[in-house]
Amino acid sequence: MRLSNKVLIATQNRDKVDEFKALFTAYPEIEPVAASPILRNTDKLRFVEKHDTYLENALAKARLANQGCHYPVIADDSGLEVEGLDWRPGVRSQRFASPRPGVPQDQANNEQLLRELGNKPRQARFTCTLVLLIEGIMLHATGILEGTIAEAPRGMNGFGYDPLFIPRGSTKTLAEMTDGEKNSISHRGKALHELMAQIKTHGIVLAKP
Repeated sequence: MRLSNKVLIATQNRDKVDEFKALFTAYPEIEPVAASPILRNTDKLRFVEKHDTYLENALAKARLANQGCHYPVIADDSGLEVEGLDWRPGVRSQRFASPRPGVPQDQANNEQLLRELGNKPRQARFTCTLVLLIEGIMLHATGILEGTIAEAPRGMNGFGYDPLFIPRGSTKTLAEMTDGEKNSISHRGKALHELMAQIKTHGIVLAKP
C-alpha cells in the first residue's frame, strides 16, 4: 500500500507538534503536518479525552481528526504515573490541577504534583500511546520512560512535567536536556519508532510521489 507522505498530527498542543516534527526527522520520507491549518476546530480534540486509557483517548482523537482530513492521522495520549500517588495522574495528567487564573496549566500541574507527593515514593514513568489511522487500518504502539520525580522544577526546556522528571540513568530533568537528548530517550520517541516498525511490517509505504 503506497500513500501520500503527509501525516496529520491530531493535537492542538504546539509543543507536541514541534516534538513530533523533530522525531520525524528520522523518517525524511514523511511530512508531519499540524492539525490547526487543516481542521476547522482543533478544540474538539481536547474534549474527546474523556476515557480511562491512553489507547481509548488517542483513538478518539484520531477518529475525530480523520473525519476532517484526507491524510493518514497520528494521535497520541500520554501521561505521568507516580508510584507515591498510586500511579496517578495518568490519563488525567493534563488536567491534574484545577485551572487557576493567571497560572499556566503546566505550572499548576507541577505544583499540585509536588504538594500531593510530599515524602512519598518518587519513582515514576512517562507513558505514551500512539494511534495511526490510515485507509481503514488502525495501528497503535506504546512507549515508556522510567525515572524519578525531582524535589523541585529544574530547567527551561520541554513542557508539561519535564521540569520534574529525571530519566533513569540521568542526573538531569527532561527540561534540562537539549531537544536532541530528550527525543533520543523519550516515551513519545519510543512509541513512534515502534509504530514506524509496524507500518513497515504491514507493507504500508508513506513516501513522496
